[in-house]
Amino acid sequence: MDDQGYLYVSNYEKHEVRRYQSGDKNGTLVAGGNGRGNGLHQLNESSYLFVDREQNVYVSEQYNHRVMNWNKDTKEGIIVAGAQGRGNALTQLNQPMGLFVDTSGTLYVADTFNSRVMRWPQGAKQGTVIMGGKGWGSQADQFTGPIGLSFDQNRNLYVVDCENHRVQRFSPE
Repeated sequence: MDDQGYLYVSNYEKHEVRRYQSGDKNGTLVAGGNGRGNGLHQLNESSYLFVDREQNVYVSEQYNHRVMNWNKDTKEGIIVAGAQGRGNALTQLNQPMGLFVDTSGTLYVADTFNSRVMRWPQGAKQGTVIMGGKGWGSQADQFTGPIGLSFDQNRNLYVVDCENHRVQRFSPE
């Protein structure tokens, strides 16, 4: 939900994101809705969402291996991370899921099949690995399927590590 009380729903089967007001049955299309694909007007397996204060919607796409930003009232998204094919280079993602965007526009993404969390400053062409990236595992510096992340008011990062059945907390540097 955003600050105005709108609910955002990602429909990965329809490759779209809709915004709903209370009592609204159809919602308003805010991202995708043009079939499965990799065009800037399309999504492919949209999964996780983040909505900023201006109602811009960030969407992770598992099968396009990218994160898109759909500014409010636009018909096309902007690639903000990945979209360089599946891989583990700093310009690539491998089935990204959870994401968070801070007030400076920096994107944090759970790069699930690379078992890492990456940071992409606004406008960056490549990301930085901030956690994990050391192969699949259960050590404190490893993940096996990170799928969700969030920050608290003290800038602690929480990562849902699915296959290890845990949530890890990391303190700010």
